[in-house]
Amino acid sequence: MPYDRASLDWAAMSTVPQPGPQSPPTPPSAKQVPSGRTHHGDTVIDPYAWLTDPEDPEVIAYLEAENAYMTALTCGLEDLRSRIFDEIKARTQETDLSVPVRKAGWWRYARTVQGQQYAIHCRRRVLDGELRPPLPEDGKPLDGEEILLDGNEAAADAGFFSLGALEVSPDERLLAYSTDFSGDERFTLRVKDLAAGRVLPDEIPGTFYGCAWSLDGSALFYVTVDDAWRPYRVWRHRVGRPASSDVLVFEETDERFWVGIGLFRSERHIFIRTASVLTSEWRLLDAATPEGDFTVVAPRRQGVEYDVEDAGDKLLILHNDGAENFELATAPLPGAAGAGGAAGADSVAWTPLIPHRADTRLLGVDAFAGYTVVYFRRDGLTRLRVLAPDGERDIAFPEPIYRVSPGSNPEFTQTTFRLGYTSMITPGTVYDCDLATGTLTRLKQQPVLPAPDGAPFASGDYEQHREWALAADGTRIPVSVVCRAGTARDGSAPCMLYGYGSYEHSTDPRFSITDLSLLDRGFVCAIAHVRGGGEMGRSWYTHGKLLEKKNTFTDFVACAEHMVSAGWTSADRMVARGGSAGGLLMGAVANLAPPAFAGIVAEVPFVDALNTILDPSLPLTVTEWEEWGDPLHDRDVYEYMKSYTPYENVTAACYPAIFAITSLNDTRVRYHEPAKWIARLRATGGGGPFLLKTEMQAGHGGRSGRYDAWREEALVLAWMIQTAGQAAG
Repeated sequence: MPYDRASLDWAAMSTVPQPGPQSPPTPPSAKQVPSGRTHHGDTVIDPYAWLTDPEDPEVIAYLEAENAYMTALTCGLEDLRSRIFDEIKARTQETDLSVPVRKAGWWRYARTVQGQQYAIHCRRRVLDGELRPPLPEDGKPLDGEEILLDGNEAAADAGFFSLGALEVSPDERLLAYSTDFSGDERFTLRVKDLAAGRVLPDEIPGTFYGCAWSLDGSALFYVTVDDAWRPYRVWRHRVGRPASSDVLVFEETDERFWVGIGLFRSERHIFIRTASVLTSEWRLLDAATPEGDFTVVAPRRQGVEYDVEDAGDKLLILHNDGAENFELATAPLPGAAGAGGAAGADSVAWTPLIPHRADTRLLGVDAFAGYTVVYFRRDGLTRLRVLAPDGERDIAFPEPIYRVSPGSNPEFTQTTFRLGYTSMITPGTVYDCDLATGTLTRLKQQPVLPAPDGAPFASGDYEQHREWALAADGTRIPVSVVCRAGTARDGSAPCMLYGYGSYEHSTDPRFSITDLSLLDRGFVCAIAHVRGGGEMGRSWYTHGKLLEKKNTFTDFVACAEHMVSAGWTSADRMVARGGSAGGLLMGAVANLAPPAFAGIVAEVPFVDALNTILDPSLPLTVTEWEEWGDPLHDRDVYEYMKSYTPYENVTAACYPAIFAITSLNDTRVRYHEPAKWIARLRATGGGGPFLLKTEMQAGHGGRSGRYDAWREEALVLAWMIQTAGQAAG
């Protein structure tokens, strides 16, 4: 039945018409209200533009009607969903404790408690002679611990809860933390006196992620956003004074740039980093003089990205000036000879330390007293190298595909380096690397407990592979694959194929407890490392953005076709999955190759990309013109984006089943994008069914509590199992 004002009561009650014994639920049908858009002489009529107003009761009623339809259509999955939830819960050590990190005579860690949704953040003093972090096997509290912040107490009965900052002052007296109770990523910043165990009157609403303390803990720097949710101002707050007296210390006026704030590991300098997609600029302030002036490291130059690390006696600069895959250089500290100075001064004298290599993408650098650790990527894999006084050494790992990443390493004088390691069959593992010798000491591996039937987890029961798909232009696209050992390659296995492919973000191989519920039901799980990501270096990114964005989509289809031709699965048993910009990928491949998939899961999907990028008032739009192009002012970009934007390219094709998931308070990809997309699919396309689930109290990351998140993931997995035609065992 059509959705209009006459059906508001039905929709608002979150019910659907009661089906007869043989009749399925009736989906909502969004009304069509023509709304025109004209750019570059092209007029487009958008019948669902009315869905963009979250303050309209009719919009909320429609979303609730979609939720009711989704619930009715998936009610038969409740038993399977419940079993999967039980599996996730059973395999997870609910009472657990992270590996403590040493800082200023304290061990800092977080722990979780069975039955509680959120982590408890703690510290405990380092005991005399205690060189290794204390790790109780049962995950229980450490003797003598102090609770910095209990997320469960802070969240209380809120439907959503998230932390945006959690920073202890260098003198260990104060804690700055910020909270969000709606999911819109606007946080209220507060200060807690750790000695007294009480929250001070200081309260600063409307802040962004992160903050930075001055060396003596008297001043706190934070960031606020503009009307388009762009972080653009840095403020200095004096502890004990009202927020109304806070001082604006920096404002970024170029709408392409975001602003971030932080304190280096050395605690010598506070930094302001401003960056667009293609360009960055850093400013430093002596952390001991919070009322001083920030000094520009090197004035911004369009297309030059650089990151800064304070190495104590010098700066380390990771940059792409004449080096596509970046090189590492050294530079003088601010105020030293040749260090430049105020904005507009000559660039810093950068002396190469690790030259550019065409086959190696440098990703990051961590500096310590006497050592430097470089994080890089080669042959599609992440790697770490230690630069020591006696030479260089790479940290070696045995598996053919894996992910290694720097962990938390807050002390400048530490002589070990904390890192994380995982593969598709190896649970997340925490190591300490001796910086002098390169020796690895395993501290903890993510516990994987037996399934509800008592079956224990064993890595040897699974196998991982690296496949290579061939794109239409001859480019080889890596695909990471995991399955139960001995899985037949005769096309009979169901498959989940995941993809992202934007912002140079790499989706590296990783272990997932939730994926076990698919693998143990015979699924093959795979990651398509498509262009637009960063898996194969900077050029992998540049050939999957702007006017080459379609490579991302055709690469994914090539990966899907390869999985079929290699015998891993068949098209009628394959479900694709992606979120955010990966949701754009999902929408694009649904239009491009609908017969290639049995189903598609699109989470917070960026499917109305052209309309969004045409509107500079929306969050992220101007800052992302360097990622997608500027269709507002460039006709070629407009026509190119219009040719692939999922919402605008829905046809009468027979589409696979589609499950779109969004959140009402998402400021990154607004809820109306999937709402409009599903409405148009249902009105124009064939196939389906098309489902929309809107979290009414959440943001871009979905539900915030871990049990709530597991329940939602269990629903998605149950839907995938059903859609792939697998027995619901």
